[in-house]
Amino acid sequence: MSMHSLYICYFGLREPLVQTQVLPYLRELQKDGHRISLLTFEPNFNTDWSKTDRDDWQARLSRESIDWLALSYHKRPTLPATLWDILAGAWTAARYARRNKVDIFHARNHVAAAMGLWARKFAGGKLIFDIRGFFPDEYVDAGSWPVGGYLYRGTKWAERQLLAAADGFVVLTEKARAILFDQRSVSDVRPVAVIPCCVDLKRFVLDPVAAQESLRDKYGLTGRRVIVYLGALGGWYLSDEMAGLFAAAHAQDPLTISLVLTQSDGDQFAELLRARGVPDDDFLILEAAPEDVPRFLSAADLALMFIKPGYSKKASSPTKLAEYLACGLPVICNAGIGDVDEVIETDRVGVLIREFTSEAYVGALKEADELMRDPGTAARCRESAVRRFDLERVGGERYRELYRQIKGDRR
Repeated sequence: MSMHSLYICYFGLREPLVQTQVLPYLRELQKDGHRISLLTFEPNFNTDWSKTDRDDWQARLSRESIDWLALSYHKRPTLPATLWDILAGAWTAARYARRNKVDIFHARNHVAAAMGLWARKFAGGKLIFDIRGFFPDEYVDAGSWPVGGYLYRGTKWAERQLLAAADGFVVLTEKARAILFDQRSVSDVRPVAVIPCCVDLKRFVLDPVAAQESLRDKYGLTGRRVIVYLGALGGWYLSDEMAGLFAAAHAQDPLTISLVLTQSDGDQFAELLRARGVPDDDFLILEAAPEDVPRFLSAADLALMFIKPGYSKKASSPTKLAEYLACGLPVICNAGIGDVDEVIETDRVGVLIREFTSEAYVGALKEADELMRDPGTAARCRESAVRRFDLERVGGERYRELYRQIKGDRR
């Protein structure tokens, strides 16, 4: 028997995360016949969304049999705004659930889970806490909250209540499952699914030779070693350290070109490269459309990913790793991020850096060159992506199995 799930997402519908992660997973859940509804929180909903926009997205999702509800997202002042959104979300979810016989409140992250918990109290049903990451600890690691502050302590208290109350859980990494559940009886009673950030591998089925020839000719990359970075700059992503590795690569091999695909301010990163002696002709910073990303990645030889390590990052699953591997690219990345170490070392698909020094960069580049010379590396990378990060066979199937377990849970 199918179930009706209300997926609560504390993000806006048009945000890339919702388009590339949330909606694809909801479509996968529909394969078991489940009815899916979606509640999102839209920044500037009354000003940035015209009635035509709303009607268009409503119709678009309705054609996919997804019922869309939307509320305004409030940002400031931070705590009162979030509490207001929790109350509004819980009230909206509970009313909708009572009228439409919702069986599951599927909540993406802590704030959404608080809404789902309150909605369940008034409307019944089950609650899935899709944890995603160590939300309060991320703020501490980022330096935004003191570890003993009232926001951190209050959020950790709320987290404990959600862990105690939910009927099932999703985490992104095996490390997160070990930290949250191995010392509990929770995982013996309620299902816990480890579902990393997956990608639709059909988007990455390309002819790499054709992709390389067309893009390399267009951008003057032919005959050069292309090292690519995809994603945001700054914040959790270590721009200074990545610029350092790019500079080491250029010093090691003058034919290297650094390719940066980002929506962030590329001018700041360009200055970091210039300050390290990298000429303008040796780097290319582009804002690539999502549909063009597979072509650009397939035109590269090696990928880069440096993320600020910390306790909260044990729960992190970088989507860019899956995208790199799907295109057959070996990866240079730093240790201590989620399950990345295990993927890199077990599957032999990249090089781990354990310290950000010039010596470490040079050593990693030498190891990476050996991988690139190995004719089996590209196939190993692709196979790793298929086995670990395939949207359908990994992400979709594990979500569907979680729903089957929730359905049979008689707690």
